Amino acid sequence: MGHVMRTPEQLEAVESFRRFLADRIDPVFNKEYRDKFMPKEKMAEMLRQLSEFGMVSGAVSEANGGLGLDWPTMTMLFEEVAACSVDLSTPVVINSFGAQMLEKLAPAHLRERYLPGLISGDSFVSVGISEPDVGSNVLEIKTRARRDGDDFIITGEKTWISNGSYSDFLICTCRTGDDPRKGLTHFLLDRKEHPYEVQNIHKMAWNSQSTAQIFLNDVRVPASNIIGNEGEALKNTLSFFERSRVFVAAQGLGIGRRALEEAVRYAKERKQHGKLIAGHQLISAMLAEMATNVDAARLLTYRAAEMIGAGIPAEMEAAMAKYFACEAAVTIARQAVQIHGGAGVTTDFLVEKLAREAIIVPIPEGTTQIQQLIIGRALTGVNAF
Repeated sequence: MGHVMRTPEQLEAVESFRRFLADRIDPVFNKEYRDKFMPKEKMAEMLRQLSEFGMVSGAVSEANGGLGLDWPTMTMLFEEVAACSVDLSTPVVINSFGAQMLEKLAPAHLRERYLPGLISGDSFVSVGISEPDVGSNVLEIKTRARRDGDDFIITGEKTWISNGSYSDFLICTCRTGDDPRKGLTHFLLDRKEHPYEVQNIHKMAWNSQSTAQIFLNDVRVPASNIIGNEGEALKNTLSFFERSRVFVAAQGLGIGRRALEEAVRYAKERKQHGKLIAGHQLISAMLAEMATNVDAARLLTYRAAEMIGAGIPAEMEAAMAKYFACEAAVTIARQAVQIHGGAGVTTDFLVEKLAREAIIVPIPEGTTQIQQLIIGRALTGVNAF
């Protein structure tokens, strides 16, 4: 279903990973911890197992202790995680991009100290960008880092921060100057050495992992903990958005694909009016529409991944993938519930959970509307933000 061109090595990696997830991981997230918060120690156990297949570890070069997978292969493997559990896929996303930031931007003393734990699955990072009054417009960040000798004192609040309560350290975007574009800087805050307060946010879904508010009250951090150069956080953040949006597109693809699989299975088991409901024309038409949307989402997602892997700018293509795949997930999951009928709104079937998860996925890494504005700007050269 949804074939993309894969090398024999990619095919083998994906198939073995899919079997592992179905056998070892799916029961944990969709039964034991369904809608239940997973403690940090248990989540770390999951990530350590995934590291062997290239999750997080694949995002880091072999020179720095990772597996150095290409971006299309990373996306293929990540789709499998998302189809198994969006709750598990979220720490994978955040730790992967935290690892890439450390590898590409951090000074050696920070990279050598914090990168190995992310690669192995033993530690967690949070990336603090969003604030109560700041979503997609990074230029409006208010969290302030004030210079004090060889240190900075950081004050502010971050919200919707994935891995929040799990985090061993935080890569925090702060305002170090008044220039909207050149006044933002990334700092690494070790949770033990530079304590910050964390409060989990309960949501309609995605609750097996941590999404949190983070409060920073005069946290003193050495200037040597700057990630990248002072004043370059905006440039560095924007450079990662293409990749992160492809991963969120793959989350939408994973949810939609799983909803389709559940609907097909049910349609081949449930009888109504003397025959399997798969034999009813309207059910067949719904499944056909769902399958087409899954494949379209996959093709857009992998086009963007291939472009990124080839070093081709893909801002518009990543935005298209994120926009389409995540909105398609909402439609597909809704149709899967409809095919299940009354059973679809009960917790006895997975589609009830998938429908709630799908509603959330168009929001992270820029809402659907933000993606539309990015696409429009790429087409016309006119900024409608």
